[in-house]
Amino acid sequence: MSRTALVAIGGNSLITDKSNPDLPHQWDAVRETCRHLADMVEDGWRLVVTHGNGPQVGYILRRNELAAHEVHTTPLDIIVADTQGSIGYMLQQALSNELFSRNRRVPVVSVVTQVLVKEDDPAFQSPSKPIGGFMTEAQARLFEKQGWRVVEDAGRGWRRVVASPKPIRIVEEEAIQQLVAAGGVVIAVGGGGIPVVQNPKGELREIQGVMAVIDKDWASGLLAAQLQVDLLLISTGVPQVAINFNTPQQENLGEITAVQLQQYLDEGHFAPGSMRPKIEAVLDFLGKGGKQALITNPDNIGRAMRHETGTWITG
Repeated sequence: MSRTALVAIGGNSLITDKSNPDLPHQWDAVRETCRHLADMVEDGWRLVVTHGNGPQVGYILRRNELAAHEVHTTPLDIIVADTQGSIGYMLQQALSNELFSRNRRVPVVSVVTQVLVKEDDPAFQSPSKPIGGFMTEAQARLFEKQGWRVVEDAGRGWRRVVASPKPIRIVEEEAIQQLVAAGGVVIAVGGGGIPVVQNPKGELREIQGVMAVIDKDWASGLLAAQLQVDLLLISTGVPQVAINFNTPQQENLGEITAVQLQQYLDEGHFAPGSMRPKIEAVLDFLGKGGKQALITNPDNIGRAMRHETGTWITG
């Protein structure tokens, strides 16, 4: 019996060198990540791959700002769709090439994905989701004067934030399920998906009047639960989850239960906009009947799958 894993790749993991965020370096990072994904395919896993897009969204926003005197700007829902296409294309090509080099004929496809949210979600009143690249406080204050909300992000720098409503339903879930069942690797829910609401007629519409994106980890956890995958694997910037992070008392977590992890979450060990949404996504997945989850960084996916590192969470 084939096993299915949903692998969530962070947008920042596609930019491994902050001083070289250009596309050639992003391609290098994507190809390296796809080598690890291909290893999982060779080990018999069927894959659904999701990805972040925070830095890439920031670059497009900046291009909008610089070119506003010449061309129309782009709303955030269209930017998310754009990055689903561009990052999906990169993952799609790199993974297809890697599988081809191993004589594996596995179709790889990207699905532009919408995610339903509630129009009255309280998140619209309290923007908190980081987008764009990191910046200095001085740069952040300039954006603040332009009307953006900016926050300090887990000691890594300053970022702009927008509303982050909770995902309710992955609109294209049935199509994704059929593609996986047909034997394909599916890239979906890029950047958390395009947030949409439903009007009284039942039609889907973009969100009006507020900038919003959905947290990639929340959407990935929801899709993993909807698909009833065997493993939710969240790839991030560290090999293991830690409590008392970045202090002399730091303790890395190997294997842990959902109950223990919930306790650490309640104690405030995981920073918002950083590790916290990943922990919340894992707990939501396990709470909806998920079997197991793994958090690690791209370079250690192989070792983590052999239980040599990574943080494994069970229900």
